[in-house]
Amino acid sequence: MRKFLIALTLFIAVGAVGGAIMMWVDPSGQGWGGAPMLDLLRAKMPWPDVFFKDFVPSGVVLLIVNGFTQFAAAWLLLRKHRLGPWAVIACGIILMLWIVLEWWVWGFNPISNIYFVIGLLELVAGVVCLRKKGSDNVRV
Repeated sequence: MRKFLIALTLFIAVGAVGGAIMMWVDPSGQGWGGAPMLDLLRAKMPWPDVFFKDFVPSGVVLLIVNGFTQFAAAWLLLRKHRLGPWAVIACGIILMLWIVLEWWVWGFNPISNIYFVIGLLELVAGVVCLRKKGSDNVRV
């Protein structure tokens, strides 16, 4: 289970880094089809003139919220730290909340739906790890 969770957290973290870089390289979203999404962000989010002139701030938030947290969870799992399962649970909840925000702004779409399921999978797997750890006192 631990190896699976390490792979899963690293997959999400690397995706967040890639998404952030994409937003920084083309902040207008024109090259990757994000320009219409930026208009929806401006319409639904607070302070559109401050935070949503382009995708640079969104890339920073993506990197911090879903990149760094997932890398931290992977690191804790690699070290077999007792907080590893808790970090995975937190990352799953964070990812699901991120996707709920995306649904609110852009509506349902296949990619967001898949990432919501991945977040749910993280949450459930983290709980399973905690239960297993508690029942037989083994390291995750």
